[in-house]
Amino acid sequence: MGAYTVKLPDVGEGVAEAEVTEWHVEVGTIVQEDDILATVMTDKAAVEIPTPVAGTVRSLGGEVGEILSVGAPLVTLEVDGDGNTAPEPEAKDADTEPGATPAPQRKSETKAEKPQPKPPSKPAPAASAGPARGEHDRPVAAPSVRRRAKEAGVDLRQVRGSGPASRITHEDLDLWFAGSTDARSGGGRVANTAVEEIKVVGLRRRIAERMAAANAHVAHITYVDEIDMTELERLRETLNKEHAGERPKLTILPFLMRAMVNAIAKQPAMNAHYDDDAGVIHQYGGVHIGIATQTPGGLTVPVVRHVEARGLWDGASELSRVADAARTGSASRDELSGSTITITSLGALGGIATTPIINRPEVAIVGVNKMQMRPVWDGTQFVPRRMMNLSSSFDHRVIDGWDAAVFVQAIRRQLENPATLFVED
Repeated sequence: MGAYTVKLPDVGEGVAEAEVTEWHVEVGTIVQEDDILATVMTDKAAVEIPTPVAGTVRSLGGEVGEILSVGAPLVTLEVDGDGNTAPEPEAKDADTEPGATPAPQRKSETKAEKPQPKPPSKPAPAASAGPARGEHDRPVAAPSVRRRAKEAGVDLRQVRGSGPASRITHEDLDLWFAGSTDARSGGGRVANTAVEEIKVVGLRRRIAERMAAANAHVAHITYVDEIDMTELERLRETLNKEHAGERPKLTILPFLMRAMVNAIAKQPAMNAHYDDDAGVIHQYGGVHIGIATQTPGGLTVPVVRHVEARGLWDGASELSRVADAARTGSASRDELSGSTITITSLGALGGIATTPIINRPEVAIVGVNKMQMRPVWDGTQFVPRRMMNLSSSFDHRVIDGWDAAVFVQAIRRQLENPATLFVED
């Protein structure tokens, strides 16, 4: 039998390390060729690592959450034949070398000492061992202790006090709860002191690092505006009804994407990356819109590329495709990178307003809040209108507040007058 070391492969261009996010095997697992050993996370995507040979797992190269360099040992297998790893030399025991004289044993090592019994300690009085005072004696306790006991359904006359004059403290109540079954069976509330330790690994750690970096480096300014979506909603519902089953269902996002493309044509500074280390702004001609998408593993941002070259239905279809790929974990590295501006939406949970964090190194993000029917004054009376807020954030280091407002106002005018979305300049 030999040892075969599976090393962490180069899982993507320019990737020098990856984080172990899940082990699919453990020591002793028998694997066949192409079985998945582990899932690792790079800066952009999760990658499953298969085994090139069959064997039995002898050791793992790290724990979940540990970052390994490309080429580092991932798993060591016991395989038939010589394997690819030289056997480790066995350590020699000095006591067994030829000519070595065993060290004489001390008397204390040859005869076990008989443990001396410890004197019995005086047991602490039980916290619920019966009444500590007379039936009609009023227990001494602070108002907060009385309130806590009342909420838990505890008769303080049954609790022994450890304070001066048998005063009952919160610690006495804790002891009573720990030793009394009456409180639990009586439906009283008991403090839950459990603490669960959850290691931050994988996508969640990537999200935490990116959010912290964006918040630390970007000077955010958030601009919120209210948009009347009544006419656009009528158009959307009509189009979905007419093309049901033939074309992808339209949400408001394809319309918003179209409005952003038109607004960017007049304000190209919004469609850019800011390299703050080099002090350079990279302004892009192609509009690649990232769509912040909630997945079982956490927030990811799949990208709809070249929205400026797509029609309404094409944009809707591509949006649905990349979002589904992100949710199922099948999105490629290219599908999760390269955005130049981002949309974030919480859908029906969107709230009245949000403060989106920019997807660095981008300089703008457009946030969609939930749509509500609200009374709106039309000059003579209040009328019901479908209203929605846009909460958009900008990198104030390179985008002035005036320009941010002009950008959002351009989007608002198009969404309120949806025919203008399709007018060519």
